[in-house]
Amino acid sequence: MLSQRLSRVAPSATLAISARAKEMLREGRKVVNLSVGEPDFDTPSFIKEAAIQALKEGFTKYTPVAGIPELIQAIREKLERDNNLSYSNSQIMVSSGAKEVLYNAFQAICNQGDEVIIPSPYWVSYPEQVKLAGGIPVFISLDFQRGMRLERERLGQVISPRTKALILNSPHNPTGGVFSLEELKEIAEFAVTQDFLIITDEIYEKLIYEGTHVSIASLGKEIEKKTITVNGVSKTYSMTGWRIGYAAGPQEVIEGMKKIQSQSTSCANSIAQKAAVEALLGPQDEVEKARREFEKRSQVMMDRVSQIEGITCPKPQGAFYIFPNISSFLGTHDGDWSIRNSVDLAKYLLERAEVATVPGSAFGADNHLRLSYATSPDQIHEGLDRIKEALGNLKG
Repeated sequence: MLSQRLSRVAPSATLAISARAKEMLREGRKVVNLSVGEPDFDTPSFIKEAAIQALKEGFTKYTPVAGIPELIQAIREKLERDNNLSYSNSQIMVSSGAKEVLYNAFQAICNQGDEVIIPSPYWVSYPEQVKLAGGIPVFISLDFQRGMRLERERLGQVISPRTKALILNSPHNPTGGVFSLEELKEIAEFAVTQDFLIITDEIYEKLIYEGTHVSIASLGKEIEKKTITVNGVSKTYSMTGWRIGYAAGPQEVIEGMKKIQSQSTSCANSIAQKAAVEALLGPQDEVEKARREFEKRSQVMMDRVSQIEGITCPKPQGAFYIFPNISSFLGTHDGDWSIRNSVDLAKYLLERAEVATVPGSAFGADNHLRLSYATSPDQIHEGLDRIKEALGNLKG
């Protein structure tokens, strides 16, 4: 009854862990959730007021596929203000979250058998969305232990006549790394020389603690013509449930993405679009306040993780995740629990310590776990207390 395509796609591991954690909470268990990928702050009140006003005015009908004109204009202003990028209206579109933007992009650019280079570790949905578009994910190791680097020699080895695009994500999920200007310049030069597209996911751009965010499309007209810049309001403005993402890029690609969306979701939520206008053009004080708080939390989590023997972890430069190496615990056991891989360890920590984490295998790195500090310092301390105790019970 099901398509062959579906058999090639894995369900989201992050959503699966979150669902089990919520089930345990309903059972009355006191789970500490360090798996969640959304800010714990409320959406700023002035943004909510814009949505309320839209409701009062009856702004509840379909909108243009690409988004309402005032949101398109707000995105243009935002990109010019923050990213040194200048686009026309026809080069921008709005979707139901950055995830749908990415899905539309892969559907628009991939032919059957086209290859998309994905640095590993990667956000869980990249390879699955490429597969759904008929493309082939080609993985390349990302050196995130010594800063975010793609080895040029290795990149040259995976390029083929079927290479269509390379995905970049900075600040990076799951490691919290940030690509330097120098690294982005090298990647841009390589993409122009080898003639492939760049899809750059910049959803965490405002959550950066070291260095400065740079949009690769801003590094010259040639790379701008080859870049699809993806962003949204979910992480920056704590608007995950509002589902507003957007893309800017070559007009031909954007038009193709609009065509895909016209036959799927039609348009993003009308009320949320009005709220997103206010988010992008209104006061940005809450954004900086949240960034400072996440920076403090990152230090709290790093301090606690460094106290656990057997774990190593690079310091995050952005986003709200750390990606510790847990390989020393693979091959251990605690009674009936055998820890063979990161999935086993994540399940062990969830069921025995009641702490939700995400297995590194979901990101293409089985020797790791992803921990989120998008929760209160008290929850971070409690979660790391439990993890330290549980790991101490594992025997070789």
